[in-house]
Amino acid sequence: MADKTKKIDAVDVKIIKLLQINARTTASDIAEKIGMSVPAVSERLRKLENAGIIERYTAILDNVKLGKSVMAIMMVAFNNPDIAATDAFRELVSNEVDVLECYSVTGEYDFQLKIITASTASLEQLMSRIKASPGVGKTSTSVILATVKLNFPIEL
Repeated sequence: MADKTKKIDAVDVKIIKLLQINARTTASDIAEKIGMSVPAVSERLRKLENAGIIERYTAILDNVKLGKSVMAIMMVAFNNPDIAATDAFRELVSNEVDVLECYSVTGEYDFQLKIITASTASLEQLMSRIKASPGVGKTSTSVILATVKLNFPIEL
């Protein structure tokens, strides 16, 4: 099978690092900082986007200021998982607005969820919906007390 990864050079790395610091950095600002023309930077950005290296541009929000102060990690294990049960679970978590991330994982549990919600009551309600999902056999939930490290840039 062919390797579908795009090779990036030192200039691409500089551009990506600037965007990881601030996704609103303009092509003009990037060009000035790395000593290139705006059209050359714009073309490189287009190529990085088309290659899927830059998937999207986004904003990082302060969940507490938005009234969502409870964060939790929930582990979910299935009893004899089948395709229908895991598909139903994937559909459920995809539609839950307080589930920010869901990973299929190895080990004792089948899925790991990152949850940000308004209160322990809303967390409990979400946990009940997840536990009621067909096939779910065991869960373990840990409330996050403090964020020690929250780092979005991928080291290049």
